Amino acid sequence: MDYNSTRKPLVLPEYGRHIHKMVEHALSIEDREERTRCAHGIVTVMGNLFPHLRDVSDFKHKLWDHLAIMSDFKLDIDFPYDLPEAANFTSKPQKVAYSVNRMNFRHYGKLIEQMIDKAIEMEEGELKNHLIALISNHMRKSLLNWNKDYATDERIVQDIKYLSKGKLEVSVQQTKTLETREPQNRQRKKHFVRKTRD
Repeated sequence: MDYNSTRKPLVLPEYGRHIHKMVEHALSIEDREERTRCAHGIVTVMGNLFPHLRDVSDFKHKLWDHLAIMSDFKLDIDFPYDLPEAANFTSKPQKVAYSVNRMNFRHYGKLIEQMIDKAIEMEEGELKNHLIALISNHMRKSLLNWNKDYATDERIVQDIKYLSKGKLEVSVQQTKTLETREPQNRQRKKHFVRKTRD
C-alpha cells in the first residue's frame, strides 16, 4: 500500500499532493520548451485552487515563486518574474536584538521618559508649561488604566520629579493647566420628541 506517511513530505501542503506530482513531472521533462509549457499549465491550475485571491496584487508572482519553491529551485525555465534566492529559505534568520533600555515605570512607557527629557532641555515659558501639561495628562490616563485609586496629582508630580532626576520641578497647578474634556458625543444629550396628532 502507498500511504502519505511513506511519501516525500509536501513542501507547500496547501497545494496538495497532485500539484507536487505535476511539478515532479515537469522536472523530468527534457525538452525546455515543453517544460516551460508544462510550468505555465501548472501555474494556471495553482491559480484555480485559490480563485478568491485573483484580485490580490502580485498574485501571479507569488504562484511562480511557489512553483520554484516546490521544485527546490531546480526547474530550468525562463521564469516571467525574478525568483527569490534559495539561500533565503535555508539560512537562519538574524537574532532580534532586545532593547537594553530600562524603564523606571512600565505603565508610563518609554515615550513619557523621552518627553520629560525634552522638557528638561526647553527654556522656561508657555511652550514648556504646555508640554508639561500634556505629559501630566498622559501620565494621568496611564495611571487610571493601571490603578484608578493611584492616579492623584501629587503622585504625578512625584513621578515627574523622579523621572527627571530632580531637574524638572512641577507644581500641582501646572499639571492641571490642560483641561481634559469629555468627547463631544458624550456631552451631547439626545432628546427625542414625540409628535402627537391633533
